[in-house]
Amino acid sequence: MTDAPLEPTLDAAERSSIIRDSLGVGVATGAYGVGFGAVSVAAGLSVAQTCVLSLLVFTGASQFALVGVVAAGGAPLSGAMTALLLGTRNTLYGLRMAPLLAWTGWRRVLGAHVLIDESTAMAVTRESVPAARLAFTWTGASIFVLWNLATAAGAVAGNALGDPRTYGLDAAVGAAFLALLWPRLHSRTNQVVGVAAAAVALGVVPLVPAGVPVLAAAAVALIAGVLTRGARP
Repeated sequence: MTDAPLEPTLDAAERSSIIRDSLGVGVATGAYGVGFGAVSVAAGLSVAQTCVLSLLVFTGASQFALVGVVAAGGAPLSGAMTALLLGTRNTLYGLRMAPLLAWTGWRRVLGAHVLIDESTAMAVTRESVPAARLAFTWTGASIFVLWNLATAAGAVAGNALGDPRTYGLDAAVGAAFLALLWPRLHSRTNQVVGVAAAAVALGVVPLVPAGVPVLAAAAVALIAGVLTRGARP
């Protein structure tokens, strides 16, 4: 089976523009991997474990979720389940991107690994298959390379600092989650869901093992999504 015909062909100016924009997003996003590397070793993972996590998982929110649960004393399985739950949104991206990119075989497999927020956003706005493929490829590949390089640098630096509590790095996981959450609190609905999820998580902390409060908060968001689905434009 072959790929779908690439029509129309991109001209040099459009190609350069897409690559430039994609690299810009890649640099801005990939550099944040330094933060993940630092908080991961602060949570107790080794440099090698941190780097392998970025290579194989490669979705920032899920990675931060996993190390957050581990840092709180939760079981690795709870962390993995939390990460998996947050990563399910990528499945929805795949439903949209598969017919748009029209890739098959090994291209589809590699594309699935770099199917993240940024690569999807850069591709879905394009008006042709070649433009979408180019934006998706350059964005996903640049973020993947830079994220992993930055993760290694952050992990090595964090490991060299010693006990993270000496520098306040034990609070870095929570700060990183807040940084990811804050830009999404732009609507009243998101604010209400965020407050409700936080309240549920805090309420169950004394009752359940570490890691479960995060899953409970995520369940609030899922329920809210189902209840408000019909009200969305």
